[in-house]
Amino acid sequence: MDLLDKINSPKDLKKLSRNELASLCNELRTFIIESVSKTGGHLSSNLGVIELTVALHYVFDCPQDKFIWDVGHQTYPHKILTGRKKKMSSLRAMSGISGFPKIAESNYDIFGTGHSSTSISAALGMAEALKKKNLDHKAIAIIGDGAMTAGMAFEGLNNAGNSKNNILVILNDNDMSISKNVGALNNYLAKLMSGNLYGSIKRSGKAVLSAIPPVLEFAKRAEEHVKGMVIPGTLFEEFGFNYIGPIDGHDIDALVDTLSNLKALQGPQFLHVATQKGLATNLQKLIPISFMA
Repeated sequence: MDLLDKINSPKDLKKLSRNELASLCNELRTFIIESVSKTGGHLSSNLGVIELTVALHYVFDCPQDKFIWDVGHQTYPHKILTGRKKKMSSLRAMSGISGFPKIAESNYDIFGTGHSSTSISAALGMAEALKKKNLDHKAIAIIGDGAMTAGMAFEGLNNAGNSKNNILVILNDNDMSISKNVGALNNYLAKLMSGNLYGSIKRSGKAVLSAIPPVLEFAKRAEEHVKGMVIPGTLFEEFGFNYIGPIDGHDIDALVDTLSNLKALQGPQFLHVATQKGLATNLQKLIPISFMA
């Protein structure tokens, strides 16, 4: 844990080079697996947001920028990076740290959340407060695809898109929730992620470029940005958001670049991130742990 041991706050994280972030993510993933194996808790949801959490704290300035997690049980990486690593052994125990964001526990826990669908409305209220105080910070709601199907999330989207406030909604799309996702929005998201248009472009591009390795490598790095061009997020744009995505939620470089660009933009922004719930490492190779809840 050479890198993780140096991180006691997001300020320490920002001292790392871009090249060190992937190694930090591996260390963080290993630590969470070892820690939760002893304390119990939500494992797979936290393994799925490690790169996203690292990128958020690397680019933005929490707590000046407001992170609102929805649902709250995916905040173990956030807690560890904000000075609570040594307290993880007391997770969910009497007098220990909470398994969810808790305002009384840390200044970095902006909003107390369990489950679910409240983040966008809360972020909108905070964005409005920041605007009234003339503070150039963002309110950021990180919401899962299961929580996004609730009516309160749609109400929040409707009001946020019309507000012109500096709000960023990040959809953590892992196609999994406690109960099976149903309804029109779930079908829409599935089409975005598996559309024939994007799939055919991806396959034909790889076939043409496979004979030119340097060009193929460049294409891989640009792939996540191309997705946003060939699969427009019409639904979210109609709500008044500038839609970006889907991008790979486990590509730390793509996340940092995209979030850095979004940080500079004004008004309502929507980032669609595709992650895999329960992702672990094995000798630097990412493998799914589908049986972990």
